[in-house]
Amino acid sequence: MIHVNGDAMEWKEGLTVREVLVRRNFRFPLLIITVDGELVQPKAYETTTIPDAADVQVVHMMSGG
Repeated sequence: MIHVNGDAMEWKEGLTVREVLVRRNFRFPLLIITVDGELVQPKAYETTTIPDAADVQVVHMMSGG
């Protein structure tokens, strides 16, 4: 089990950041993602795996004026 923005989510071996985004329907183009407090760069979403019991934070960045 992992937690995404405080909500429990089922974990599986090899779970990637990209899979979490798809499963949780995060589609906003500007996201800041951390796994256990470590920033994950967008180019690493496909290859960064999430360990069991991890804390994942996904923050939508807003812009405008």
